[in-house]
Amino acid sequence: MPDTDNNLGLNEIADPNAEPENPYTIGEAMAADVTAIYDIPVQISAVLGRSSMKVSQLLKLGRGAVVELDRKVGEAIDIYVNNRLVARGEVVVVEDRLGITMTEIVKSDQG
Repeated sequence: MPDTDNNLGLNEIADPNAEPENPYTIGEAMAADVTAIYDIPVQISAVLGRSSMKVSQLLKLGRGAVVELDRKVGEAIDIYVNNRLVARGEVVVVEDRLGITMTEIVKSDQG
């Protein structure tokens, strides 16, 4: 039967001069925990804008067709990570490729 007495025995009192069980500082332990997630893949999407149309209109589109989006030139784009909006940003050109730069982090209402 387990001892239900709340008093500590002499062998259960911590020695103040003893080395801590965990040799890491709090910051080092947190950094070690974070490194465990570094190799998890995530999907990042940058949404320039949206449009809605009927299937019949979609089928009529051909090469060179222009689909009007709901954003204006210079307006921030939405940046999603795993289908969750996390930031807004701007399109940039890096050498000969398109990229995005984050200008605003979006605070999530989900907990």
